[in-house]
Amino acid sequence: MTLRLTRLTLTDFRNYRSLVWRPAARISAVFGPNGSGKTNLLEAVSLLVPGRGLRGARSAEFARRGPDASGRWGVAGRFATQAGPMEVGTGSVPDGTADRRVFRLDGAAPRNQGEIAARVAAVWLTPQMDRLFVEGTSGRRRFLDRLAWALEPSHAREVAAHDTAMASRNRLLAEARTDAAWLAGIEDAMARHGVAATAARAGLVARLNAVLEQGAAAPFPAARLALLCPIAERLAAGPALAVEDWLRETLAANRARDAAAGSATVGAHRADMGLADAESGLTAALASTGQQKALLIGLILGHAALIAEARGFAPLLLLDEPCVHLDPERRAALFAALARLPAQALLTGTDAETFFPLRGVAEGLRAGGGELRPDEGFPAVAPVPGAL
Repeated sequence: MTLRLTRLTLTDFRNYRSLVWRPAARISAVFGPNGSGKTNLLEAVSLLVPGRGLRGARSAEFARRGPDASGRWGVAGRFATQAGPMEVGTGSVPDGTADRRVFRLDGAAPRNQGEIAARVAAVWLTPQMDRLFVEGTSGRRRFLDRLAWALEPSHAREVAAHDTAMASRNRLLAEARTDAAWLAGIEDAMARHGVAATAARAGLVARLNAVLEQGAAAPFPAARLALLCPIAERLAAGPALAVEDWLRETLAANRARDAAAGSATVGAHRADMGLADAESGLTAALASTGQQKALLIGLILGHAALIAEARGFAPLLLLDEPCVHLDPERRAALFAALARLPAQALLTGTDAETFFPLRGVAEGLRAGGGELRPDEGFPAVAPVPGAL
């Protein structure tokens, strides 16, 4: 059984007042002019897994605007899973603040978001990622963490715990509060959670490189990931407890330096991700825009294959404007790969003609006016298994 989204319901979300969409095929191509709601649709699906979605937006930004808008929003999805039908919902709280967001799993509050992450996964590619290798390290680190979260849901808790401890330490140092025992406790938390987060990142990099070496991204170029991090280097050479001791001691020794800098100069928050063409060795930072896009698509396809291998189901693929910067040959390769993969995929673009090679395989939907309308240029295809 492959993971399938069989129904999506939106209420006052972005530009959608009310929408119920039942995907009619394993691949859905959504097209329309800029501002028609294509990315909003993908974002809604991305919010059905833990995290802040493909835009990384705050909850207060999701509510529809307008004089008749309630200021509240909701997204719900029905899935066919290995364990049977499942419903996931998320949205604002009727009597809560706009920034507060809650989840529901089969109508009840889950014990934690890991319950949802264990049964549903999604990976995405957005136009903003085209600049991943010409901007700062934080974007690349977040990208790497999203890949790790889809494979190991507990990774999100380790990263959050590390960052919370780091924020507390930064505040104490900024206030010149020198309670050694208090700082030592916080630094212990940073060391434990930072090493655990780094171990998960390193494990993801090793496993993904192995899958890519086996041709999971073909016909896209096989990419090779690298985790650029002193903690990872030490983990590769010694036991985790020894690395925790080193990080704890380093943080204690650097208190004066970090107080002046305003942040910890060593830690899991300093990690960076490297990406290169495995065959040529060309790094993504030096590659052309088209080569970078090809490497990223190959990486996403490889990641989907890794999740399918590790968890028994392929994740949802959310590809926003994936054909931009791709030449016709690479575009055809992408469509062929999606037709071959078992994953459910949602693609967006401005022109219907871009997706004509997928006719007979994908459904075509035109977005606009807060609605989705089937396009007559795309004949009916076999429905999504389990659709209701």
